[in-house]
Amino acid sequence: MITLHMLAVPPVPLLIPTRQRSFIVGDPIRRGSSLATAAMDRKVIDGATEEMNSIASQNLDHASARRQARQVFSIAQQNLDHLLLKGAPTGIVMEERYEKNSKGIELFWKSWSPKTDVDVKGSLFFCHGYGDTCTFFFEGIAKWIADAGYEVYAMDYPGFGLSQGLHGYIPSFDGMVDQVVEQYDILKAKKKASEVPNFLLGQSMGAAVALKAHLKQPQEWDGIILVAPMCRISKGVTPPDAILKVFALISYFLPEAKMFPISDTDNMTFRDPIKGKMSDYNVISYNDQMRLRTATELLKATSDVEAQLEKVSAPLLILHGAADQITDPQASQLLYKKSCSQDKTLKLYEDAYHCILEGEPDDRISCVITDIISWLDSHCTLG
Repeated sequence: MITLHMLAVPPVPLLIPTRQRSFIVGDPIRRGSSLATAAMDRKVIDGATEEMNSIASQNLDHASARRQARQVFSIAQQNLDHLLLKGAPTGIVMEERYEKNSKGIELFWKSWSPKTDVDVKGSLFFCHGYGDTCTFFFEGIAKWIADAGYEVYAMDYPGFGLSQGLHGYIPSFDGMVDQVVEQYDILKAKKKASEVPNFLLGQSMGAAVALKAHLKQPQEWDGIILVAPMCRISKGVTPPDAILKVFALISYFLPEAKMFPISDTDNMTFRDPIKGKMSDYNVISYNDQMRLRTATELLKATSDVEAQLEKVSAPLLILHGAADQITDPQASQLLYKKSCSQDKTLKLYEDAYHCILEGEPDDRISCVITDIISWLDSHCTLG
């Protein structure tokens, strides 16, 4: 059965996003800096101690520095007055590890499991957005879903969060997806995950990761949930083609350089500005100017995904804020229309911004999480 839940949505541009901070590609930088390799200065974090701000302002290019920063901020994060942090269910069984993959890269992954007396209905594997991590706000989301009877797994991509690699650097989008597939294949082989349906959850850029993972393994996933998916880059917010070609050429010589023109769009990401300030505590997210190779890889990836929408065959749930100016709700409508899945649902949330799972009023956040759990329940049967 195909079900569709839609609101009238005005045309909006599509930007390259990160959950904590989002950037329009091709706009001038507003911080007064020239197009150089220097990182944008981090703003002072309200309520953080001098030591915490000092740690947050350090060079976080390497995983060791990011891991130290996470440790310093962990208690303060848990005390933030956010539904996902203070209101999450208790008693959830958690595990986190660092493991080297076949490329020799030490990856961070974490799992959240239901209480020991709860039957596991299914397993959910999360793909985070650009610059983001699989911890912080997602911890609360994972706990709510685990409390409903699901095993939740998440990982940081190479170069993001707590995993090894140069911060914010994507040398190959397809290569990154291959590493996600490899890690999740290992986790799917775990006893509980191997006995129940397995689902992908992708947010923003992570939705492109999830879609590419599905296209690589069309029979391996029992369903895909996409939140504010980045499926298309609008021509109106990218530099002219000639400039893009110049950046692509330079990226071969200076792939790691932080030179791609971007602009801050904080006010478009979190509808609740107080929650937006709380996101500053996710200090291991990548907030600097975009690296050249990363930018060219994201542009190529979204073009590739858009060209293959018809091949998306798994059961599909697409959730998008109707007022999202970061990723285009119309691209979600296009995905819904073009995918060959015979089991697909699109839900657009009136007045909601990009971060519908983290930055909306509490009742809206609860509604979106409930919609995810209800869809999972409808696609799982306990043996």
